[in-house]
Amino acid sequence: MGWFKDLKEDVAAVFERDPAARTTLEVVLTYPGVHALIWHRLAHALWVRRWRFMARLISASSRFLTGIEIHPGACIGRRFFIDHGMGVVIGETAEIGDDVTLYHGVTLGGTSWKPGKRHPSLGKGVVVGAGAKVLGPIHVGDGAKIGSNAVVVKPVPAAATVVGNPGRIINRDGDPHKERIAYAQSLGFHAYGMDSADPDPVALAIRSLLDHMQAVDRRMDVFCQAMKAGGIDLCDTTVPVLKDEDFAGVKDEGGDVNVD
Repeated sequence: MGWFKDLKEDVAAVFERDPAARTTLEVVLTYPGVHALIWHRLAHALWVRRWRFMARLISASSRFLTGIEIHPGACIGRRFFIDHGMGVVIGETAEIGDDVTLYHGVTLGGTSWKPGKRHPSLGKGVVVGAGAKVLGPIHVGDGAKIGSNAVVVKPVPAAATVVGNPGRIINRDGDPHKERIAYAQSLGFHAYGMDSADPDPVALAIRSLLDHMQAVDRRMDVFCQAMKAGGIDLCDTTVPVLKDEDFAGVKDEGGDVNVD
């Protein structure tokens, strides 16, 4: 009765990760992620026994009924949870560890037409946010988190958080914005998108440039005031207002401005 034990664990995982779940009957009857996983376990059992056509037929039927496409060749661990599920695609050579969570619109896809390992491997406890794309035969380490709509094509170390397109690691040791990043991470991981404290490195760089420009302006103001107090006024930044008489002797002919 291994399949029944797996089902109990899958249902328990739903209660752990989805506060909207109320009863076991509701989860078993109405959660497409659970349905897709049940069908996949059957299809995968047939696939490894080389009943390939029947496995693909079951997989195609599951996709039609749930909106989730899982190739029967994919290897999936225990307590796997697909939240909402619509649009999830998992390729043939994908490998998924225990306690992994995927949200809707996630793709675990390949980047090559060559046979062999083409799809990513996810370690234990990985969370992949809505709309994210993890592509190619890369490894995502245990406990890593991939933000909403990220596109990941390079390996991700364990416990890292990746956001953006292309995917960027936002909690690398030695990051100059460590305090801001720590604050953003303390707010919790957002599977549907980062919050207002988004620690995207590009956004941080732009903010840093703006902060630096403002600091330079303030220092220039102090410098100019000190010079003016000493009788040297070289910092007059007032923009002169031009009057009509300033254009005396200038005429416009055929769109070109010429001086008489």
